[in-house]
Amino acid sequence: MNSTRREFLARTGLAGTGLMAAGFLGTTPPAMAATPVAAKSGGGTRRQQFNMCGYGAPKLEKVRVGLIGVGSRGSGALPRLRAIEGVEITALCDLRPERIAAGLKALERTNHKPVTYSGTAEAWKEVCGRDDIDLIYNCTPWHLHAPISVYAMEHGKHAVSEIPAAVTIDECWQLVETAERTKKHYMMLENCCYDFFELLTLNLAQQGFFGEVVHGEGAYLHNLMELNFSKKGYHDMWRLKQNAARNGNLYPMHGLGPIAQIMNINRGDRMDYLVSVQSNDFQMGRKAEELAATDPFYSPYAGKHYRGNMNTTTVRTELGKTIMVQHDVTSTRPYSRIHTVVGTKATAQKWPSPARIATGHENWLSDAEMKKLEEKYTFDLVKQVGATARKVGGHGGMDFLMDWRLISQLRHGLPLDMDVYDAASWTSVGLLSEVSVANRSNSVDIPDFTGGSWRKNKPVDLTLKQPV
Repeated sequence: MNSTRREFLARTGLAGTGLMAAGFLGTTPPAMAATPVAAKSGGGTRRQQFNMCGYGAPKLEKVRVGLIGVGSRGSGALPRLRAIEGVEITALCDLRPERIAAGLKALERTNHKPVTYSGTAEAWKEVCGRDDIDLIYNCTPWHLHAPISVYAMEHGKHAVSEIPAAVTIDECWQLVETAERTKKHYMMLENCCYDFFELLTLNLAQQGFFGEVVHGEGAYLHNLMELNFSKKGYHDMWRLKQNAARNGNLYPMHGLGPIAQIMNINRGDRMDYLVSVQSNDFQMGRKAEELAATDPFYSPYAGKHYRGNMNTTTVRTELGKTIMVQHDVTSTRPYSRIHTVVGTKATAQKWPSPARIATGHENWLSDAEMKKLEEKYTFDLVKQVGATARKVGGHGGMDFLMDWRLISQLRHGLPLDMDVYDAASWTSVGLLSEVSVANRSNSVDIPDFTGGSWRKNKPVDLTLKQPV
């Protein structure tokens, strides 16, 4: 542990909670006793090795990709990547041979002829060590995101992973420090930042339409009960195990990411501290008991304390703005990421659909007025690639838009829209929500992963035109 992490623990009071001894920095946190946490520290400083925000790595004529993890997310990435010009899928890696076979089938009748790796738990190290790969595309379970990405950067590769970026604060620091030292990009694949209404509200905010944005709301409200308990769902029931071992906002990034970009988090403002409140679990424990009564497979999952149904986490920024993020993956509530933007001149809200914008306190804009706004404020990126994105797909097209943008930025040596500081800070909100919940919702400081550079970093720039 370096001095930066020690200083952070001392400032926040986490050293006194027993979290260090319990392994919070190095493993998934266990259940924790309620111990007061210092309310505010001012964030501290860190000597930045190199500022990855705004950094464009050397251009790549062709982006050679090693895909690690060919499960549900990895198999979805293959059709998107194969549809992007300038991509060569060089390697496929998965623990299960049948997933490799499915991946190869998806690449039939294409020019992609990847080398394959399967059957061993650390085959991914061989992929990262190859000299014919530029980008590691990591779609493994959560606990492997940071280890694989750090190893990839140390072996000269850019790295991206599914969300979250890490499962401990220590891993967040490792990602930041490795990216700065190697000058290799790490990006968390937060696809919701590329959904069409989220992009529209980002441009509206950057053009001053909302006035001063003072509050934002996001969420992950998605009923995953059946999938979490399905034997055919997540490999080795890894996501159910996460829900049994942790208690907080396990998945804040989908709702938080777009709001953080709109508020210029890490680029003019930063998240200062959070408080988090969690309900009891009213469903997952009962479900495990019911299944175990008739199927011995579920016996290890019975009798556990699962994370609560609803988590509400509120973040205050350095400039005094607020962000509310919710997490609920068990109730019957319809799917929603909320996505609410509140400014001094206008407000936007995506759910319940249809998405709407208001410039007064009484009425939402009409369909005709909404159409005019979309015509005026839609990013060139969407005008260039939006139709193709909707055709290729991936959550309505936002996945393809994210992948296309990433590849284009690497090929043209442009800064990434989401950098390693975003990955670390957005992920840390979930991890630190667990600390707050365990300490009767006391406030917990959020580290400044930028080392103070947030004061001068420029906002995300999606106005740059790139060849299609």
